[in-house]
Amino acid sequence: MNAISRLATVISLASLLPVAAFPVTTLAAESKGSVEVVHWWTSGGEKAAVDVLKAQVEKDGFTWKDGAVAGGGGSTAMTVLKSRAVAGNPPGVAQIKGPDIQEWASTGLLDTDILKDVAKAEKWDSLLDKKVSDTVKYEGDYVAVPVNIHRVNWLWINPEVFKKAGITKNPTTLEEFYAAGDKLKAAGFIALAHGGQPWQDSTVFEAVVLSVMGADGYKKALVDLDDKALTGPDMVKALTELKKVATYMDADGKGQDWNLEAAKVINGKAGMQIMGDWAKSEWTAAKKVAGKDYECVAFPGTDKAFTYNIDSLAVFKQKDKGTAAGQQDIAKVVLGENFQKVFSINKGSIPVRNDMLGDMAKYGFDSCAQTAAKDFLTDAKSGGLQPSMAHNMATTLAVQGAFFDVVTNYINDPKADPADAAKKLGAAVQSAK
Repeated sequence: MNAISRLATVISLASLLPVAAFPVTTLAAESKGSVEVVHWWTSGGEKAAVDVLKAQVEKDGFTWKDGAVAGGGGSTAMTVLKSRAVAGNPPGVAQIKGPDIQEWASTGLLDTDILKDVAKAEKWDSLLDKKVSDTVKYEGDYVAVPVNIHRVNWLWINPEVFKKAGITKNPTTLEEFYAAGDKLKAAGFIALAHGGQPWQDSTVFEAVVLSVMGADGYKKALVDLDDKALTGPDMVKALTELKKVATYMDADGKGQDWNLEAAKVINGKAGMQIMGDWAKSEWTAAKKVAGKDYECVAFPGTDKAFTYNIDSLAVFKQKDKGTAAGQQDIAKVVLGENFQKVFSINKGSIPVRNDMLGDMAKYGFDSCAQTAAKDFLTDAKSGGLQPSMAHNMATTLAVQGAFFDVVTNYINDPKADPADAAKKLGAAVQSAK
C-alpha cells in the first residue's frame, strides 16, 4: 500500500463526514473570524518568528488560535493533525511540508479554491521559484502557502572556540572537518554538538551523503530512491564517513532537542553543529552577530549544493466564512514583503519571493542569509538544489521513517558494518514505498 493510500485510510472517516456536521467556534463580536493554526514552531527563536505572523493577523482583525505542538521534527504535530482529521475536526491551517501536502490534498480535506484569488492577485506563479510553487500545489491549484526556505546543509561554528583549540580555518573538506574535530576534543571541547534524535541523525546522514555522492548521487538515493544508489559502493562510502563523523558527536546529546545542542555551541562548550539555518534563530535570540560571534559554512564538500526545507501552511476546508476569510488573510500576510523579511530574520531562513532573494542586502539580511539566497538562486539553475529527506521534503513520512530507523540504529551500533547497513537501507526503503 503506498503512502497516499495509507493516509487516506487513516482519515477515511473524516473524508466521509462533512465538516459542517461539526460545531464551529463562536466568534467574538469584535473579530472578523477565528483561525486555528497547528504548527511546531516552539523553540525560542521559532516562537519569536511565528509571533510576528500572529500579531499581523490579529492586527487585521482576526482571532489567532495557537495550536503549537512541541517537537522539532514535527512528527508529534502530524499525529495530532491526523487525530483531528479522524474526528472530523481539522484546524483551519496546519504546518505541513513537502509531499505530505499532496497526500493530504488527495484525501479531499485541503481547500483547492480558497487561495485562488489571493494567488492570482499577488502573482504567486511569477513570484515563486517553480520548485517552491510545485511544493504547495495539488493538481495545479495552491492548497498551501509557502512561508520560507531553509538551507539544511549548514555547519555552525563558534570561532572563539576554534581559536582556543588552535584551529585557523573553517573546514571545507571531510578531512579538514576531522582534523578540526580532533583539535577540539584535545582542547577539552565537544567537537560536534548533536542531539541523538532520529531526525537529527538523518540531518547529518544526508549532509554526508551530499558530500560523498554529490547532488546527482543524493538525488538518485534520497529523492528517486534508486535501489542501486541506496545500496551501492558510494552509499557504503557515505555510511563509512558517517560512522567517523559520529565519533565527534556530543556524548551527552542522546535524545536532546536541537536547540539545547545549539546552545552548547553558542555558550562556548562545543565547536560545531550540523543543522539547518533555523539554528540561526537561536544565535539571533542570544544577540549574537553572524560573521563575528559565529560562522555559517556549507557542510564540508557541499558548497555547490543546497538541500532545502520549505515551511508551508496548508489550508483545510472550513464551512465558517470567518475562518475562510482568516485563511486568506494569513496567505496574503505570509507572502507580503514585510512579513517575509521580519519572519525570516527571526527564523534564520530566507524568503520565498524571488524578487527578495535577488537583493537580500536591501532588506537588511545578514551574511549567512545573503549567502543562502545567492546559493539558492545559483543551485536552482545548476541542479544542485535538492529537497531534504530528513525534513519531509523529498519523500513520504513512511519512507522517511525507514531512513530514520536504519540510520539511527547504524549510528548507535559501534559494530555496525557500512555495507550491511546499505543493504538494510535499500530493503527498508523499498518496503516502505
